[in-house]
Amino acid sequence: MKRLLLATALIVAPMLAHPCFAQGAADTPKIDPAKLSAHIKVLSSDAFEGRGPATAGETKAVGYIVEQMKAIGLEPAGDPQKDGTRAWTQDVPLGKFDIKGPVDAHFTIGGKTVPLARNEQIAIRAAMTNVDSVAIKDAPLVFVGYGVKAPERHWDDFKGLDLKGKVLVVLINDPDFETGPNTKDGGDFGGKAMTYYGRWTYKYEEAARQGAAGVLVVHETAPAAYGWATVKNSNGATMFDIVRKEPAKSHPNLEAWIQRDVAVELFNAAGLDFEAVKKQAQSRGFKPVELKGATFSAAYAVDHSVIVS
Repeated sequence: MKRLLLATALIVAPMLAHPCFAQGAADTPKIDPAKLSAHIKVLSSDAFEGRGPATAGETKAVGYIVEQMKAIGLEPAGDPQKDGTRAWTQDVPLGKFDIKGPVDAHFTIGGKTVPLARNEQIAIRAAMTNVDSVAIKDAPLVFVGYGVKAPERHWDDFKGLDLKGKVLVVLINDPDFETGPNTKDGGDFGGKAMTYYGRWTYKYEEAARQGAAGVLVVHETAPAAYGWATVKNSNGATMFDIVRKEPAKSHPNLEAWIQRDVAVELFNAAGLDFEAVKKQAQSRGFKPVELKGATFSAAYAVDHSVIVS
């Protein structure tokens, strides 16, 4: 959080310090592209280790930006200090979450256990609900299409079905990503221009509102706009979130992705054709589909704390 505020100040401050602002002149201030590029190159270099919260890279990045702010004559306006002065930064509390130890995740199909290899077939991120562990045992699986409830677009993938305690299988992006906008039977979400309804963050939030135990987002490269490596790496990293009083209202305990071929095999085992039900999900009349004879289980520990960034 600090680095976002400070980086903004680093870019804006040179403009505010320009004589034309001080004099109230109408002339547009000039920004030196070379200097701006130089700052970006420094902050994006390997020396800053990604600038992640609660890392040495963050400390180094904050220090660099503070020095640049001092150099152009700004004064600190951050947290009040005991001596009456102001710090250069403002502390921001963040929730920090990590999966601790091994992860057991599997389907049970027709009484047979089908293990899911973490990071290869399934990518699970640490629960952000302040729980010490996640334990899901034989939860029913329900395909809810794109997992969208958008009254203003006359769209509801849930159709009033009780999804409490179930694990939802959802598609990434908007219902009209492949078909294009169609206000009659299909979606009207802007086609290739993804709305917030198409993002995985929304899928998780809506699942929490529906009372679901978890979400399995089906990864497909085109609608996701990135490959599996991105999914695997980002979900395997430490998670951060704002500090929430009731995190379960925004997050289900299980937030995960599965590979497309895993979904295809799962649907086949449940007597369904993945592409056929996917096509159904692209119309307003779609209703949730229970994956009969298939359940999902997962167990893993979670380390959670509040840090100051």
